[in-house]
Amino acid sequence: MEFKSVVRDIKSMKVQGAERIARAAVESLKLAVKESKAKNVSGLVSDLHHAKKMLFLTRPTEPCMRNSVNYVLDNLQTDDMVELKKSVFFAVGEVIERFDKNQKIIAQIASKKIKNGSVVFTHCHSSTILEIIKEAKKQGKKFEVHNTETRPRFQGRITAKEVAQLGIPVRHFVDAAARYALKSADIVLIGADSITTEGKVINKIGSELFAEIAKKFDIPVYACTDSWKFDPDTVFGFEEEIEIRREDEIWKRAPKGIKIDNYAFEKVSPELITGIISELGIYKPYIFIQEIKIHNKWMFKRRFF
Repeated sequence: MEFKSVVRDIKSMKVQGAERIARAAVESLKLAVKESKAKNVSGLVSDLHHAKKMLFLTRPTEPCMRNSVNYVLDNLQTDDMVELKKSVFFAVGEVIERFDKNQKIIAQIASKKIKNGSVVFTHCHSSTILEIIKEAKKQGKKFEVHNTETRPRFQGRITAKEVAQLGIPVRHFVDAAARYALKSADIVLIGADSITTEGKVINKIGSELFAEIAKKFDIPVYACTDSWKFDPDTVFGFEEEIEIRREDEIWKRAPKGIKIDNYAFEKVSPELITGIISELGIYKPYIFIQEIKIHNKWMFKRRFF
């Protein structure tokens, strides 16, 4: 595998999911080191920052990737070429180990919210949500999952297959039938691609609509996510960009005169979120932001390409 291949896979969405993208990105830094022809420390650092720029341009809406890559590059403090390479590999290992550890912590915390005999609603596909469901199953709880297909890429089918493989009853609904799916649900668990300094959770398109329906039926909504999905750029006044994808994903060869809006994500108002469940615990969105500032101060360093 070459560095450019990873960049291509992330950009083309062959690699999906915020955490999977972050993992692939930091792992690719090891490839960048191996492929670098730099003869000195400054040359290698320059190559790594060029790699960072290429990675960031693949998916501008992925703060988890940016935070992960920044963590690795922020720890490069040596004038020795051999030690510099070792420090990159070590920092990458730290990031991967951290994701693995935190996913287990989040699963332990969030699985307590799933009660025996309950119905869990989820949207799209999230590796974190799947780990929570696995953990609840491991605890001997019997429950059912309702999930939505998530057009136009149908990531919801991935969720449905994985839940069914665990031996858990799952009912798969078209997106427009989410109200039916939610009416009998006891809890909503969604992932998050990003969280802003205002406490807004950015997740797959449809998430806020479903959260509004859940509020109508008095169903708690939890966003389950690693704290590194917080976007520190929003602290500096930058508006979180919402990804808009190609029109032909929705309608190939649409008739002339039709404009297609293909929003991939949307912001869920913090008022609709019962709590954000992360490795830091369960907090209301505004309190979660304060916890981020305490536990991840390094994120707030202003960086430039």
